[in-house]
Amino acid sequence: MVKVSYILGANIVGIVGFLPSNTYFLFRCVRLSRFENDRTISFIPPDGSFDLMTYRLSTQVKPLIWVEAQVERHSRSRMEIMVKARSQFKERSTATNVEIELPVPSDATNPNVRTSMGSAAYAPENDALRWKIKSFPGGKEYMLRAEFTFPSVTAEEAIPERKAPVRVKFEIPYFTVSGIQVRYLKIIEKSGYQSLPWVRYITMAGEYELRLM
Repeated sequence: MVKVSYILGANIVGIVGFLPSNTYFLFRCVRLSRFENDRTISFIPPDGSFDLMTYRLSTQVKPLIWVEAQVERHSRSRMEIMVKARSQFKERSTATNVEIELPVPSDATNPNVRTSMGSAAYAPENDALRWKIKSFPGGKEYMLRAEFTFPSVTAEEAIPERKAPVRVKFEIPYFTVSGIQVRYLKIIEKSGYQSLPWVRYITMAGEYELRLM
């Protein structure tokens, strides 16, 4: 998603590179004829922040952070969770503020958690274990191991386990999945106002869920 914020009245011209999608949406201030001709996005922006352009990719993209979770019940009163998180992007990029939320049974108690990177905390109000990693470089793999205990119950009293997904949140600065780039950005402002054009790339996880099998 391309976002911009400029002063009202400036005429802004930018050229984007190869756009790997036919499904895109441009804000109403964009001069469509020029964009269709040479991929130049020329517009007079409204006041404030807005989405200049959005697009969808039709190609399959592998998960940037892949999570594998294995659950073992050692008895009716003890469970162990083993999790691997692997970054599937190049080493020159780094994911930040990574948060992996793992579902656990509602009656789990006495968590004992160990991680090879980051920190993990039990969130009983959400029936989840949250694993946070501040910096996750590309091509790396980290592990988490957690043990929980449960009240002693009989087979008749046991509550069926819910199949909640594993949720993953992250950001990757200076990285785009599509490879789209802004080749240049020019601001034409005749009143003499000094402007500082700049472009920042960032990939953010949206609805990013993995199912436990």
